[in-house]
Amino acid sequence: MIEILSPSQLPRAREAGALVAEILQTMKSRTTVGTNLLEINRWTEKMILDAGAESCYVDYEPSFGRGPFGHYICTAVNDAVLHGKPHDYTLADGDLLTLDLAVKVRGLAADAAISFIVGESRPAESVALIETTERALAAGIAVAGPGARIGDISHAIGTVLSAAGYPINVEFGGHGIGSTMHQDPHVANTGKPGRGYKVRPGLLLALEPWIMQDTAKLVTDADGWTLRSATGCRTAHTEHTIAITDDGAEILTLPR
Repeated sequence: MIEILSPSQLPRAREAGALVAEILQTMKSRTTVGTNLLEINRWTEKMILDAGAESCYVDYEPSFGRGPFGHYICTAVNDAVLHGKPHDYTLADGDLLTLDLAVKVRGLAADAAISFIVGESRPAESVALIETTERALAAGIAVAGPGARIGDISHAIGTVLSAAGYPINVEFGGHGIGSTMHQDPHVANTGKPGRGYKVRPGLLLALEPWIMQDTAKLVTDADGWTLRSATGCRTAHTEHTIAITDDGAEILTLPR
């Protein structure tokens, strides 16, 4: 299903996006060496419930996961990149952490992810991974205006990722979003320009470049959810929800 919002619905999407951005930035500021992933999940749960919002994750049970996700935020560390299930792990200096969050406010969802390094260490390879996903996301957003095709967005993202030398996996990527978290169209992290669905005002897209340092192959963790790099290399993931408007793309999950 491809859902197009009316102008009167967009304020609710903005509310959802603002809440996602606020929670992610709060979690980043609270996360230090010694923070446990389960603490991050508890803090996120409280912020969602205090806001009167709804988690998109707790009861989420897609074909690629094993049972309901059962947590409020995805926490992926180092070689984990997607769908990281919070567990009893205490973060160490230099860990690369990705937080991925989707919530629904008054019936509309927003989805975003941030990657950052915990503590004082700044491993150059980890910094490069994160910065590359951020640049790729910016490139995708820059071309996502009315009349652009999904292939244009995918191509812009993939060009940045490829130029930096990273393999690209197309099993998981960006997606439409609205009254449900995952909708059509699928937005792969590489593609051919001029191909695919032509975007138009009212469409919400969650764009999410993610990369693994030296492989495009994923393996599923024993928890049935967390996806890791097959070689154990480090990974990064950055995501924003955008609204296509008459003037281009409005980022709904930008920190304020």
